[in-house]
Amino acid sequence: MKKWYVLHTQTGSEEKVKSSIENKITSTGLNDLVGEVVIPTEQISEIRGGKKNISRRKFFPGYILINMDLTEKSWYLIKTTPGITGFIGAGRRPTPLTEAEVDNILKKTRETESKPSPKVIFETGEAVRIIEGPFTNFNGTIDEISPARGKLKVGVSIFGRVTPVELEYWQVEKI
Repeated sequence: MKKWYVLHTQTGSEEKVKSSIENKITSTGLNDLVGEVVIPTEQISEIRGGKKNISRRKFFPGYILINMDLTEKSWYLIKTTPGITGFIGAGRRPTPLTEAEVDNILKKTRETESKPSPKVIFETGEAVRIIEGPFTNFNGTIDEISPARGKLKVGVSIFGRVTPVELEYWQVEKI
């Protein structure tokens, strides 16, 4: 029965290791023992040069998830792949992840596909400058944060009165 395991790799070589594993699986015909190979990533949005950029970031750098049936053959195949330093687990035997752990990791990856996370995390009461929209170059203070919607309520002083303005994360920057 296939279970999810965590592989420790050399940081920065996760993509190369993933493709090496996939090539080895195909060439040895062990497709029935090894399923999915996943690098846990999330999409993040940031503003660079006045443009909104969306990029990928690994949220567990140096680690890869693999869904496999752990046998001597599959263990040896993975263990001898260049760039892998080993399986994660207590003692000599790799420890599989629980279904809940795997679901949380894969859910985070899927959620950021449709709604990228902001690169910058904000806090209530923090001073920000609006960099996009009708209030560009105004400064304000964060009154409310809605992470699920990716929005902020910012109190902006207009003609001496504080006016609440709803903005998206990428429309402001920290001062």
